[in-house]
Amino acid sequence: MTSKQRKKLISLAMNLAVTVQIGKNGLSDSVIEQISQSLEDHELVKIGVLKTADGDAKSMIAEVAEKTGAEPVQAIGNKIVLYRLSGKDGIEHIRLD
Repeated sequence: MTSKQRKKLISLAMNLAVTVQIGKNGLSDSVIEQISQSLEDHELVKIGVLKTADGDAKSMIAEVAEKTGAEPVQAIGNKIVLYRLSGKDGIEHIRLD
């Protein structure tokens, strides 16, 4: 992913609400499944990392991205932004060109 593409995704993510939260149970299978489903439905997701979680957004972004097959976009404060092209028909795909 180029820096230009990353900037575009960051600007799009500014208006997104948090769709999934990572709490004290960490990256459980159910949380990974929720994130993956949200990526399939929306392509770009914002994830909240609660204070009760083991770790912070910066320390979790790579693991979350790897487990969901997504591209890490940004980890700032207690928020993670991920992108993954959806194979789902009927949704508006994000154009990165």
